[in-house]
Amino acid sequence: MARYQVILAYDGTDFAGSQRQAKSRTVQGEFEKALQKLGWPGRSAMMAGRTDAGVHAAGQVAAFDLDWAHTPEELGRALNANLPADMAVRRVQVAPAEFHPRFDAASRRYRYRLFCRNSRDPLRERYAWRVWPAVDGEVLVSLAQIWLGSHDFAAFGSPPRPEGSTERLVMQAGWQRQGDEWSFEIQANAFLYHMVRRLVYVQVAVAQGKFPAGTIADALARQAEVPSGIAPPNGLTLVEVTYPSF
Repeated sequence: MARYQVILAYDGTDFAGSQRQAKSRTVQGEFEKALQKLGWPGRSAMMAGRTDAGVHAAGQVAAFDLDWAHTPEELGRALNANLPADMAVRRVQVAPAEFHPRFDAASRRYRYRLFCRNSRDPLRERYAWRVWPAVDGEVLVSLAQIWLGSHDFAAFGSPPRPEGSTERLVMQAGWQRQGDEWSFEIQANAFLYHMVRRLVYVQVAVAQGKFPAGTIADALARQAEVPSGIAPPNGLTLVEVTYPSF
């Protein structure tokens, strides 16, 4: 019996989130079905963290114990043969016996995509948020630097556990433009629930001139309220989870 670490990618559109639910289709549920077809005796696969309904992943991490007589590469092919079309295993490797994808994580990196257009674009809106009026790009780029460092993000999300800490360390944050599309990448030691989508929403609102940038600074410094709202899930992708020894 060995512990395996798996990198998963999925289109979150038709999932009710990553965490298993009794009556809904989830990433964990589909992954465990594929494992069971390979003789997996476990009850619950471990995952690096939750993604909400509609959120995508290129680098979700799962772990499980399995008695497998073949190579990790063959395990990956066997899993992909049993996974639905909107999920795929990108990599499999043997992990230390004590490895846990959530508790051992050093950082997580997300990307949020949006584009500015006043009419619908069905070919892009599955994976990006259509925003109108257009944003001021210079304002958007300048706002990303506000998040760097350790801050109390209580105004931008809720902790996984009641009364848990809302302080998070952001190592990298920035906006990149390509044509009418913008992407926001952010890496932190951990995230609050809905944190990335809230950060995107308030940055877009400021870049549209709906409220001043000082509102964000006040929210970080004194947990002052910011206008309510959240960016839609379809623009968000979990890109990578990093580990000290992987």
